[in-house]
Amino acid sequence: MSSGKDLFNFPFSHIYVEKKVTDHPLTKSILARYGKSAVISIDHYKDVFNRPRQSYGLQKTSPSLILARNTGSSVFKGAPVCQDFGYDFFYYTSCTRNCIFDCEYCFLRGMYGSGDVVIFVNLEDTFAELETLLSEHPVYLCVSYDTDLIALDILTGYISRWAEFTKAHKDLTIEIRTKSFRKDFYDKISPCDRMIFAYTISPQEIIDTYEKRTASLSDRLSAASCAMEKGFPVRLCFDPLIYVRNWKDIYTSMFHEVVKHIDVHQLKDISVGSYRISSEYIRKIRKDFP
Repeated sequence: MSSGKDLFNFPFSHIYVEKKVTDHPLTKSILARYGKSAVISIDHYKDVFNRPRQSYGLQKTSPSLILARNTGSSVFKGAPVCQDFGYDFFYYTSCTRNCIFDCEYCFLRGMYGSGDVVIFVNLEDTFAELETLLSEHPVYLCVSYDTDLIALDILTGYISRWAEFTKAHKDLTIEIRTKSFRKDFYDKISPCDRMIFAYTISPQEIIDTYEKRTASLSDRLSAASCAMEKGFPVRLCFDPLIYVRNWKDIYTSMFHEVVKHIDVHQLKDISVGSYRISSEYIRKIRKDFP
């Protein structure tokens, strides 16, 4: 009898490519990494990503990758439920949709009907849109809003491109939120005090139970420490705080680990938040994941 693992393909075993981005340099670079993947040409990413009756949960076990061009606006005003950290002009951008991680509490489960990942390869158009906005006022921009950009950087190289763009535009401050362990890219970019790396910090028990495929607590703290050593501002995000039966013990243990591995006096700041999600999203999550 075959094992259950045989039922699923490896991640990105199928890559859907919009015809209009076939010749884009990033498309070619990504496809070169996946020589064994089936490549399917499509007219529009929504033909695949927005199909009805998809199974988000099953797709997350072996997601497909969709390479597309974002033809609309890609910079949006921040939602009221999101922390703006005192910035007057708070925005977020979506250069990727969906995440390779699979946190059980994530709002993406309620936002999207698909577990596949979309990468918009035309980041240059987002930069052009931002330059227009920056001509009007300063911008505080979350660039890892509905994905983990660092986790996907090995494919996209977007961290380096954001670093270059941010350094060249003095009125732009960006935040890159992550649960990834990766830190090799810090050697490839120059420090900038307007490029904030924000690490979501959770107790290891919460990570093991609810934050599937994400980095361990020790690996996140190691990456955050590396960022500070390289001269980048670092934010620790204790958000969301998850209420569990032994919450006091596990969060106390987590904070002990933080002060053991992080020079807290060198942090830019911290954020603390309880779990919050729209009623529409939570209804969908409860329906899809009873």
